[in-house]
Amino acid sequence: MSNGDGSMDWDGAVNAWHVAGGIYRMGRREWLTEAGWRQAYDDGVRTVIDLRNTAEVRRRDSDPLVGETVLAGMTVVSAPTEEPGNPRFTELAGPYLNDPAYYADNARLFPEKLAGVFGELAAAAARGDVVLHCAAGRDRSGMVAAMVQDLAGASDQEIADGYRRAARGINERYRTHGPPHARERYVEEVELAPLLEQRGDAVVNFVRSLNTRTFLLSNGLTPAELDAVLALCGAGVSR
Repeated sequence: MSNGDGSMDWDGAVNAWHVAGGIYRMGRREWLTEAGWRQAYDDGVRTVIDLRNTAEVRRRDSDPLVGETVLAGMTVVSAPTEEPGNPRFTELAGPYLNDPAYYADNARLFPEKLAGVFGELAAAAARGDVVLHCAAGRDRSGMVAAMVQDLAGASDQEIADGYRRAARGINERYRTHGPPHARERYVEEVELAPLLEQRGDAVVNFVRSLNTRTFLLSNGLTPAELDAVLALCGAGVSR
């Protein structure tokens, strides 16, 4: 169920937002309770695309227990946006993407990975709505969400605000629950506001420079798959 600000009220979900059309984003799926999964299903979600690297996918002791029958109607797909441990990427961004300043590097180094995510979106379209997630629901999902918004015809302001909402969402989680490791931290508002102003603009610069349609078609997405993604995000077809 969507709140008036675009956030999704799925029980247990952290940093869950509507992106465009039938596409949503959130933090790690293990945070959802059984009730939350039922709510997402009732909202039309049938596919979960996990953008994390395989080594990150695990249940924590604090995560709710979810029975297999609850997930029976969901298709969970692994589609990482980067190669873990790639020396060229880690030299720039560290062990994982956590700053829009490196979105363009991610696209340059792993174009086939990003095209693969959109291939999974195309395949999922026939099943119903889709939720994308990474760990925090901020940068890997933010990079893909900005590309989706670009395809859907969102304005610069909408794209920047999408990133800023998600960054604030996980920052609030860190305030109430603490960060998961030393690379993340809670940021006070006096530091957060100017940081998000700059980073929101960086997301817009990334996606406008990328030319999402051309990028995807040049890196393996077929025109038919692109049309399926466009229909899923509510943009119509490309021809």
